[in-house]
Amino acid sequence: MKKTIITMGLAATGLLALGGQAQASTLEDVRDAGQLRCGVSNGLPGFSQPDSDGNWAGLDVDTCRAVAAAVLGDADAVEFIPLTAAERFTALQSGEIDVLSRNTTWTTTRDASLGLNFTGTNYYDGQGFLVKEALGVDSAYDLDGAAVCTQAGTTTELNLADFFRANDMDYEAVVFDTSEGSAQGFDNNRCDILTSDTSQLAALRTQLSDPDSAVILPEVISKEPLGPVVRQGDDEWFNVVKWVLFGQINAEEYGVDSSNVEEMTDSNNPNVQRILGADGNMGEILGLDDDFMVEVISEVGNYGEMFNRNVGPDTPVGLSRGVNALWTDGGILYAPPFR
Repeated sequence: MKKTIITMGLAATGLLALGGQAQASTLEDVRDAGQLRCGVSNGLPGFSQPDSDGNWAGLDVDTCRAVAAAVLGDADAVEFIPLTAAERFTALQSGEIDVLSRNTTWTTTRDASLGLNFTGTNYYDGQGFLVKEALGVDSAYDLDGAAVCTQAGTTTELNLADFFRANDMDYEAVVFDTSEGSAQGFDNNRCDILTSDTSQLAALRTQLSDPDSAVILPEVISKEPLGPVVRQGDDEWFNVVKWVLFGQINAEEYGVDSSNVEEMTDSNNPNVQRILGADGNMGEILGLDDDFMVEVISEVGNYGEMFNRNVGPDTPVGLSRGVNALWTDGGILYAPPFR
């Protein structure tokens, strides 16, 4: 399966490299369609999940909406296409979707061999372990011989094997196609432990029959930078998706949010003027309107608003900013400047 995916990725790259017109077509295609096709997970609280009426919400969903607001002036002009981990890259390579915004880890292999470009990080994560509190386990180093529920086709499987091999421990993998399936397996006692990114564990715990019965162990065994992905060979589109995310991070840093964005267009701060298109031609050089970030922030908000609305301390997922805080607040969230 891996060989097939890589082959398709290289084929897609080759097709995109045939001519300059093809390389610059995604922005035009999205405008012509009047809608952004965005690949998301098939249901993960806080990141991408539809409600009972089919309305999608989450951090990754808001990333899609932000791109639609920048390109189309309408954050609702998005078709959300739910994808499993095994389906996500092929969907992007084949052109089924315009952008993938689905808790996907940025790695060397994915970046260099699948014909894809990672456009930035919208959540810095790390892999952890969720256990039933009744087991009395308080460290990942006490998991020798455990049965572990995990999701197929993810870096989680590889990290799991690395961790147990490095610590000379045995385990039995119980594999599912979706994160929801792995959580159900854990809930139904198919395994002793559920492993995934810690943000996913916090989200999936809310779906257990008794969320308070499970705890996340303190060890984080990997780095998992998650963010939107596009096809290689279309630098214009790559820049658009990348700078929408950078724009939201910069907006938070300079205090621009959805409640004050209109008045901030009169700010004397040169950084704010450039972000909001009051000075310079940042939008024009990206192929967008110069005030595209006004539309993004008005409709979706800055990065901090996105985080707090979907996964922050006052949501059921209940995550703190941690390393996802701005660099000016002690975190590692840092975006290149609008200049």
